[in-house]
Amino acid sequence: MLATIMYILGGVILLVVFLGVIAPKNYHVSRSIQINRPLPEVFNYLKFLKNQDEWSPWFQKDPNIKKGLKGIDGSIGAVSWWEGNKEVGSGEQEIKRILSNETIETELRFIKPFKSTSEAYIKVEKVLPETTTVVWGFSGLYKFPMNIFMIFMNMDKAVGKDFESGLSDLKRILESE
Repeated sequence: MLATIMYILGGVILLVVFLGVIAPKNYHVSRSIQINRPLPEVFNYLKFLKNQDEWSPWFQKDPNIKKGLKGIDGSIGAVSWWEGNKEVGSGEQEIKRILSNETIETELRFIKPFKSTSEAYIKVEKVLPETTTVVWGFSGLYKFPMNIFMIFMNMDKAVGKDFESGLSDLKRILESE
Protein backbone atom coordinates (compact mmCIF):
# COMPACT_ATOMS: atom_id res chain seq x y z
CA MET A 1 0.00 0.00 0.00
CA LEU A 2 2.77 2.43 0.97
CA ALA A 3 4.72 1.55 -2.17
CA THR A 4 1.63 2.26 -4.33
CA ILE A 5 1.16 5.67 -2.70
CA MET A 6 4.85 6.47 -3.24
CA TYR A 7 4.60 5.49 -6.95
CA ILE A 8 1.49 7.64 -7.38
CA LEU A 9 3.08 10.57 -5.56
CA GLY A 10 6.27 10.19 -7.60
CA GLY A 11 4.22 10.06 -10.82
CA VAL A 12 2.34 13.23 -9.88
CA ILE A 13 5.59 15.04 -9.08
CA LEU A 14 7.13 13.90 -12.37
CA LEU A 15 4.02 15.03 -14.26
CA VAL A 16 4.10 18.50 -12.63
CA VAL A 17 7.83 18.86 -13.38
CA PHE A 18 7.30 17.71 -16.97
CA LEU A 19 4.40 20.12 -17.49
CA GLY A 20 6.46 22.93 -15.96
CA VAL A 21 9.24 22.25 -18.45
CA ILE A 22 7.06 22.09 -21.56
CA ALA A 23 4.62 24.86 -20.59
CA PRO A 24 5.01 28.35 -22.08
CA LYS A 25 7.41 30.59 -20.18
CA ASN A 26 6.42 33.93 -21.69
CA TYR A 27 3.66 35.71 -23.55
CA HIS A 28 3.30 38.55 -26.00
CA VAL A 29 0.06 40.07 -27.25
CA SER A 30 -0.25 42.99 -29.65
CA ARG A 31 -2.71 44.51 -32.04
CA SER A 32 -2.52 47.45 -34.44
CA ILE A 33 -4.81 49.90 -36.16
CA GLN A 34 -4.50 52.78 -38.61
CA ILE A 35 -5.82 56.14 -37.47
CA ASN A 36 -6.51 59.01 -39.83
CA ARG A 37 -4.64 61.65 -37.82
CA PRO A 38 -1.06 62.97 -38.06
CA LEU A 39 1.48 61.06 -35.98
CA PRO A 40 2.39 63.94 -33.61
CA GLU A 41 -1.27 64.43 -32.65
CA VAL A 42 -1.77 60.70 -32.05
CA PHE A 43 1.42 60.40 -30.00
CA ASN A 44 0.64 63.47 -27.91
CA TYR A 45 -2.75 61.99 -27.00
CA LEU A 46 -1.35 58.53 -26.24
CA LYS A 47 1.45 59.60 -23.91
CA PHE A 48 -1.02 60.70 -21.22
CA LEU A 49 -2.18 57.84 -18.99
CA LYS A 50 -5.35 59.75 -18.12
CA ASN A 51 -6.48 59.53 -21.75
CA GLN A 52 -6.57 55.74 -21.49
CA ASP A 53 -9.68 56.16 -19.33
CA GLU A 54 -11.52 57.09 -22.54
CA TRP A 55 -10.53 54.09 -24.66
CA SER A 56 -9.25 51.31 -22.41
CA PRO A 57 -11.67 48.38 -22.61
CA TRP A 58 -11.00 47.44 -18.99
CA PHE A 59 -12.11 50.74 -17.53
CA GLN A 60 -15.42 50.28 -19.35
CA LYS A 61 -15.98 46.94 -17.62
CA ASP A 62 -16.44 48.56 -14.21
CA PRO A 63 -18.45 51.81 -14.02
CA ASN A 64 -17.56 52.12 -10.31
CA ILE A 65 -13.80 51.69 -10.74
CA LYS A 66 -11.61 53.79 -8.46
CA LYS A 67 -8.59 55.27 -10.20
CA GLY A 68 -5.95 57.88 -9.64
CA LEU A 69 -2.67 59.29 -10.85
CA LYS A 70 0.65 59.95 -9.13
CA GLY A 71 3.35 62.12 -10.67
CA ILE A 72 3.22 64.23 -13.80
CA ASP A 73 1.07 62.55 -16.43
CA GLY A 74 2.76 62.14 -19.80
CA SER A 75 6.24 61.91 -18.29
CA ILE A 76 8.54 59.14 -17.09
CA GLY A 77 7.62 58.02 -13.58
CA ALA A 78 3.93 58.89 -13.81
CA VAL A 79 1.78 56.12 -12.31
CA SER A 80 -1.92 55.49 -12.82
CA TRP A 81 -3.58 53.08 -10.41
CA TRP A 82 -6.96 51.38 -10.29
CA GLU A 83 -9.14 49.27 -7.99
CA GLY A 84 -12.04 47.58 -9.70
CA ASN A 85 -14.42 44.66 -9.72
CA LYS A 86 -13.43 41.00 -10.31
CA GLU A 87 -13.20 41.52 -14.06
CA VAL A 88 -10.84 44.49 -13.78
CA GLY A 89 -8.92 43.71 -10.59
CA SER A 90 -6.43 46.18 -9.18
CA GLY A 91 -3.00 47.38 -10.12
CA GLU A 92 -0.96 50.21 -11.52
CA GLN A 93 0.79 51.29 -14.68
CA GLU A 94 4.02 53.33 -14.69
CA ILE A 95 5.55 55.17 -17.62
CA LYS A 96 9.11 53.84 -17.92
CA ARG A 97 10.32 55.27 -21.23
CA ILE A 98 9.15 57.74 -23.83
CA LEU A 99 10.71 58.09 -27.27
CA SER A 100 9.00 61.15 -28.69
CA ASN A 101 6.74 60.35 -31.66
CA GLU A 102 7.80 56.68 -31.53
CA THR A 103 7.11 54.67 -28.36
CA ILE A 104 5.66 54.83 -24.87
CA GLU A 105 6.81 51.97 -22.65
CA THR A 106 5.07 51.18 -19.38
CA GLU A 107 5.20 48.60 -16.64
CA LEU A 108 1.90 47.02 -15.66
CA ARG A 109 1.82 45.76 -12.08
CA PHE A 110 -1.28 43.68 -11.38
CA ILE A 111 -2.21 43.09 -7.75
CA LYS A 112 -5.61 41.38 -8.00
CA PRO A 113 -6.91 38.89 -8.98
CA PHE A 114 -3.28 37.67 -9.02
CA LYS A 115 0.09 39.37 -8.79
CA SER A 116 2.05 39.74 -12.00
CA THR A 117 4.13 42.25 -13.89
CA SER A 118 4.04 42.89 -17.62
CA GLU A 119 5.89 45.22 -19.94
CA ALA A 120 3.49 47.21 -22.12
CA TYR A 121 4.05 49.53 -25.05
CA ILE A 122 2.33 51.73 -27.56
CA LYS A 123 4.21 52.39 -30.79
CA VAL A 124 3.28 54.84 -33.51
CA GLU A 125 4.44 54.87 -37.11
CA LYS A 126 3.69 57.36 -39.86
CA VAL A 127 2.00 55.77 -42.86
CA LEU A 128 1.00 58.96 -44.68
CA PRO A 129 1.06 62.58 -43.52
CA GLU A 130 -2.46 62.17 -42.12
CA THR A 131 -2.38 58.45 -41.26
CA THR A 132 -0.68 56.80 -38.28
CA THR A 133 -0.39 53.15 -37.34
CA VAL A 134 -0.72 52.46 -33.61
CA VAL A 135 0.60 49.19 -32.20
CA TRP A 136 -0.47 48.35 -28.65
CA GLY A 137 1.03 45.36 -26.89
CA PHE A 138 2.36 43.78 -23.77
CA SER A 139 4.55 40.87 -22.76
CA GLY A 140 5.77 39.10 -19.68
CA LEU A 141 6.92 35.88 -18.10
CA TYR A 142 4.86 33.09 -16.62
CA LYS A 143 6.25 31.90 -13.31
CA PHE A 144 6.01 28.30 -12.19
CA PRO A 145 3.39 26.89 -11.50
CA MET A 146 1.24 29.53 -13.29
CA ASN A 147 2.87 28.55 -16.59
CA ILE A 148 1.30 25.08 -16.30
CA PHE A 149 -2.18 26.63 -16.41
CA MET A 150 -1.19 28.46 -19.59
CA ILE A 151 -1.01 25.13 -21.42
CA PHE A 152 -4.81 25.29 -21.34
CA MET A 153 -5.23 29.06 -21.86
CA ASN A 154 -4.06 31.26 -24.70
CA MET A 155 -3.20 34.81 -23.56
CA ASP A 156 -3.57 36.15 -27.11
CA LYS A 157 -7.11 34.81 -27.34
CA ALA A 158 -7.90 35.91 -23.78
CA VAL A 159 -7.03 39.59 -24.21
CA GLY A 160 -6.59 40.09 -27.96
CA LYS A 161 -10.23 41.05 -28.45
CA ASP A 162 -9.94 43.60 -25.64
CA PHE A 163 -6.95 45.15 -27.41
CA GLU A 164 -8.92 45.29 -30.67
CA SER A 165 -11.88 46.89 -28.90
CA GLY A 166 -9.65 49.48 -27.20
CA LEU A 167 -7.89 50.39 -30.44
CA SER A 168 -11.22 50.70 -32.21
CA ASP A 169 -12.40 53.13 -29.51
CA LEU A 170 -9.11 55.02 -29.76
CA LYS A 171 -9.60 55.38 -33.52
CA ARG A 172 -13.17 56.62 -33.05
CA ILE A 173 -12.07 59.19 -30.45
CA LEU A 174 -9.09 60.53 -32.39
CA GLU A 175 -10.84 60.64 -35.76
CA SER A 176 -13.84 62.49 -34.30
CA GLU A 177 -11.73 65.36 -32.90
